[in-house]
Amino acid sequence: MKCFFYFKGKSRSRNQRSAPELKEQQESDFSGCSRTVASSCSLTSPRSVPELYEEKAHHLRVFSFTELRQATQDFNRLLKIGQGGFGSVFKGSIKPVDGNGDPLVVAIKQLSQDGLQGHKQWLAEVQFLGIVEHPNLVKLIGYCAVDGSRGIQRLLVYEYMPNRSLEDHLFNKALPPLAWKTRLHIVLGAAQGLAYLHEGLEVQIIYRDFKSSNVLLDKNFHPKLSDFGLAREGPEIGRTHVSTAVMGTNGYAAPDYIETGHLTAKSDVWSLGVVLYEILTGRRSLERNRSRSEHKLVEWVKHFNPDSKKFSLIIDPRLENQYPINAARKLAKLADTCLAMNAKDRPSMAEVVNSLKEIIKSEDNSQPYEKSPDSVIDEPDMEREPEKMEAPKSWRRRMSHLQKLGEHVDGASRRRFMIMQSAKVP
Repeated sequence: MKCFFYFKGKSRSRNQRSAPELKEQQESDFSGCSRTVASSCSLTSPRSVPELYEEKAHHLRVFSFTELRQATQDFNRLLKIGQGGFGSVFKGSIKPVDGNGDPLVVAIKQLSQDGLQGHKQWLAEVQFLGIVEHPNLVKLIGYCAVDGSRGIQRLLVYEYMPNRSLEDHLFNKALPPLAWKTRLHIVLGAAQGLAYLHEGLEVQIIYRDFKSSNVLLDKNFHPKLSDFGLAREGPEIGRTHVSTAVMGTNGYAAPDYIETGHLTAKSDVWSLGVVLYEILTGRRSLERNRSRSEHKLVEWVKHFNPDSKKFSLIIDPRLENQYPINAARKLAKLADTCLAMNAKDRPSMAEVVNSLKEIIKSEDNSQPYEKSPDSVIDEPDMEREPEKMEAPKSWRRRMSHLQKLGEHVDGASRRRFMIMQSAKVP
């Protein structure tokens, strides 16, 4: 399997502190300046990803393997904070660029040495994170690439995100549940990051692996997208899609992409729709431990129309009814548009961002949260309601009957008393 690009010159000084130059890229992976973009850049002379990389990526630091081994205390298992197909992620501490000041806490991702696909993803991360800059995208500080007698070493150094991922806070019961407003602001930030990738650069970038575990949270729960290993450049001008091998995560990938291998920005929109329902329900996209009808989140929620009275049954119980039902309905309707089977019917990511802002704005102007009026099963309540209305009537009937019985008993007792009195001998 060919890599996206390769570096010019394998040997470099240990003191080098800038990104390496790129040689000519594979035509199948980069199509020069003929990329379709939906931003304000000129379509007459758009630059390619390699050209943007050459210009912007010189801020990346190049670390030696010894530096990163020391930063992680020889990749101590106690400092391991993540594990994925790429390899392991460790918490570490590095010196500032100038060597002065306090150490910087970072996350260091180490490629599994037997993973060719992981090597390709490592290259993609260096490439894409080297050219992007947005508050909702994780910052790549630098990398390490060493080919030696002990094998290849490929590592990435990111800013450290202390509050783990959105996935952890949604599904890990050991962590406090996320408040409703926090969930909305997290997904808004994630959507803004995707909108920037789709429309904010000279080239379009399709993320291709959007999921709750790739939304990392800083100390203030500000969201940032991470893991750009599967990202791809958008389609060429005049074309509607990129034809590529189907990759991503089961449960999040768009069905049209899975069936055809045709990748578009609308593939990311579908994935966002799945995460919107994860935020609403507190359920994973796939849960095999549930009944068959509830295995797939996207299929299960179809039985609960946002306008129906039973809609609130799908809301995450960990919210404890502390959410505005109207905002929840609007969020579900937005998710449904993102999950349209026809990719052309899905909104753009910019439209999703605007819709989320409107939901948050309308919520800020609403009254404080109250218990949702339909937070209990509505249909059985309607069946029980006549019983509640008739209860006083039945109670009056019973009391009237008991009163008559009492009168009858009292009358019989008085007659027996009179008979006994008349039978007495003076």
